[in-house]
Amino acid sequence: MNQESPGSEIPAAPSPEYGVNPPAPPPEVRRRIAVRAAAGSPLVTYAILGFTILVFIGQVVTQNPQLVGGDLLAALGLKVNEFIQQGELWRLFTPMFLHGSILHIGFNMYALYIFGPGLERQFGHARFLALYLISGFAGNVASFMFSSAPSLGSSTAIFGLLGAQGVFIYTNREVFGGVARRALNSIIMIAAINLIIGLSPGIDNWGHMGGLVAGTLFTLLAGPVLRVEGVYPYLEVVDQRETREVVLAGLGVSLIFVVLTAATLYLRGG
Repeated sequence: MNQESPGSEIPAAPSPEYGVNPPAPPPEVRRRIAVRAAAGSPLVTYAILGFTILVFIGQVVTQNPQLVGGDLLAALGLKVNEFIQQGELWRLFTPMFLHGSILHIGFNMYALYIFGPGLERQFGHARFLALYLISGFAGNVASFMFSSAPSLGSSTAIFGLLGAQGVFIYTNREVFGGVARRALNSIIMIAAINLIIGLSPGIDNWGHMGGLVAGTLFTLLAGPVLRVEGVYPYLEVVDQRETREVVLAGLGVSLIFVVLTAATLYLRGG
């Protein structure tokens, strides 16, 4: 989320004329200080978009009604509990790149286009990619645990982005100011509406909830923690989260769902 006000550019370096004790900004000015996302193109978001679209084209080209899922790529990659129990564990990852129709992929890629760039600029490329993959994996694990129906789609990962957006804004609500409450209300409403829609037949709501939980947990432990540093009017927004915390959080959240997968396989005799 960006909060910009005309005439509130942040200069690159302080001027020496202020000396040791420069004047503090009045409250009404402090509220107008710009908070901008980090610079850079959302390369990972665009790469995921492009790759997912290419996979869908491959699905269309290999259409065969005799195959499970209706096409070759879906037959090889969608979540099918029986095949996972036989050792095809890649099916806990590949469904996030597969889709069942043009409407299905259109909705999910639009959601990725809306949420992805802003999150990637704040999280950075590697942390955003970890968020997406962990959320998608966790959603498929939840679906494997609680739903017997085959499933596919990137909505497991998209719900992870939704949870991440909410946690990121809440964690940094003092930095974002009044816009934080409005953004949080919108995110909660979007999540609630989509979970209600997910109660309809044919929609894998367990996958949605698994992705939402993983994205929320990952961002709680590894998401950016912003702080405004510097002397007014020469301010910058700095992420206080250390790389070590991000790596440990990513491994920890992934391990939780790996253990859940192993436990489910064991209980089912897989």
